[in-house]
Amino acid sequence: MHEIEPFYNWRHDYIAADDERSPFYGTVYNEFEFDKQVYNFLLHPQWDEFGSLTLYLKILYVDYDDRYAIIELIGEWNDAIYNDIMLLKREVIDVMIGEGITHFILIGENVLNFHASDDLYYEEWFQDIEDGWIAALHFREHVMDEFYQHNIDYYINFGGFLNEIPWRTLKPKQLYHYVREHLQKRLGE
Repeated sequence: MHEIEPFYNWRHDYIAADDERSPFYGTVYNEFEFDKQVYNFLLHPQWDEFGSLTLYLKILYVDYDDRYAIIELIGEWNDAIYNDIMLLKREVIDVMIGEGITHFILIGENVLNFHASDDLYYEEWFQDIEDGWIAALHFREHVMDEFYQHNIDYYINFGGFLNEIPWRTLKPKQLYHYVREHLQKRLGE
């Protein structure tokens, strides 16, 4: 896992550590040693911590005018033991909502497992973005199955076309428009 870097092709467009409105503004990364891990697996030092012991992220892009953010995740999403959704909501999402972000694109190809608890923080997140949405791209099949079993699909859109979008070949604005167009059709807006 230590060789899996956050997606870096958009760094010329956005760097969260340089964004004064980002929860990770001013973060300095250790380029000489691995200082993060999920269980016994070391992670690349470019991933950001938000309080979880098993889940890390990287804010890849934020557009404050169009009010969207693209966030890549890695690790194990564990609400049952570590309440990762509460930490994510309080430490990252609430800050972004406070800056006007109402559309969230979560990229989960490196989320290895999901362990559910209740859905209260998902519901709160969904309610906090009134006219917005949350889309999850490229999550693994067994992770999506867990989402479905615990009714997370009431709050987060995932699966189908969202897992087919070739997001790495697109610019952030193109990805946002693909997702928005799809969700407008899906949600009948």
